[in-house]
Amino acid sequence: QVQLVESGGGLVQAGGSLRLSCAASGAIFSIVVMGWYRQAPGKQRELVATITSGGYTNYADSVKGRFTISRDNAKNTVYLQMNSLKPEDTAVYYCNADGIATMFGTSVASWGQGTQVTVSS
Repeated sequence: QVQLVESGGGLVQAGGSLRLSCAASGAIFSIVVMGWYRQAPGKQRELVATITSGGYTNYADSVKGRFTISRDNAKNTVYLQMNSLKPEDTAVYYCNADGIATMFGTSVASWGQGTQVTVSS
């Protein structure tokens, strides 16, 4: 069973920075896409950024130029560097992994438990 464990959330003032990490475990051979999503109170979960195993990235317009996604394929870990944070970035951030090949076969897409990011004005 694939597990995703996030870390790095917290409280920061507007204009500050945070770095989120998410490590995948579970006899994994490879992961096609890893990404970050977020859900603010009363809103639907939305895409923040994704990255393929080959390094192709995709960002929500709202975070372009401020957030950077990266990954370490050898460690099955994805990162999200968040700079110039705004109060509207406040949300629970979820890690996602899809296209997971394990020693037991292909795994369904997996989600982390979420980490809270709060940006004060």
